[in-house]
Amino acid sequence: MEHGENNITVVDENGNEQLCEILFTFDSDKFNKSYVLYYPMSAEDDEEEIEIHASSFVPSEDNKDGELTPIETEEEWDLVEEMLNTFLDQEEAEEEE
Repeated sequence: MEHGENNITVVDENGNEQLCEILFTFDSDKFNKSYVLYYPMSAEDDEEEIEIHASSFVPSEDNKDGELTPIETEEEWDLVEEMLNTFLDQEEAEEEE
């Protein structure tokens, strides 16, 4: 994973690069990991619902890039889902103001 301020380039299992927009990141003391939620930039052009991806990541020492790793446990997925729902609720509340 390489990242700029709000974008990351994700390389899939076939070696294809895809530019993605970072929705948000958060750290978990419980799992001692950092997480990133993101979606493909090409999805912004589609009228379909945007598919949000989530991964844990380990930032590099210079914080310029890092390595995405799959989320492996149900407990981690529950945490990610809870954080996403909180984020979406906050976004919705801000739009209503």
